[in-house]
Amino acid sequence: MKNLLIIAGCLFALQITVAEELAVAIDWGLSKVEIKHDGKPVTIMRSQDLDNTVDPRYAKTSRKCPPFCIQPIVIAGGVQTLGEIELIDYISRAVTDDSILIIDSRTPGWVSKGAIPGSINIPWAEFNPAAGTDPLLIAEILEERFGAVSLEGLWDFTHAKTLVLFCNGMWCGQSPTNIKTLLKFGYPAAKIKRYRGGLQDWEILGLTVVK
Repeated sequence: MKNLLIIAGCLFALQITVAEELAVAIDWGLSKVEIKHDGKPVTIMRSQDLDNTVDPRYAKTSRKCPPFCIQPIVIAGGVQTLGEIELIDYISRAVTDDSILIIDSRTPGWVSKGAIPGSINIPWAEFNPAAGTDPLLIAEILEERFGAVSLEGLWDFTHAKTLVLFCNGMWCGQSPTNIKTLLKFGYPAAKIKRYRGGLQDWEILGLTVVK
């Protein structure tokens, strides 16, 4: 028992040492994550400036509702809601696992101001029949980008990718809209994940953004 306690203590000390490589770590034992965004290396980490403040675009607390209403934690049955640690894990895995896709559902104007590393942009309005998107274009995205297979009018999602979607924050309806569209087309809820905090929470935690 004594030896086990010594080993556990050493492992705990090792975790602290790794985390303390940076003054502001992501989590115990996790200082930063190295990935690629658009083929270029990017380091995901928190700002080391202890006086850093949130981008003013994400400091606003009140927007007209509708449409900017508070979104529920659970957007649909079977769709998992993620926090930052879980999202970073998916981003890390997506580097070598092409069955995972991180999707920014925001409009290009927002994306150009800063995005979460490792994500691709599929704007909500380009994946929404209610916004006038041609269903054939949606079908093209399902097949060519998400890995679904069309079989005589039916969809086979056996080998479809796991999708992780986000938008601007807990008041933003863009990724929920994309998720609801996916479900209407029959995409399995178990293969859909949602980062509810979006760019607002990501910025509040001082995490890396790319432009």
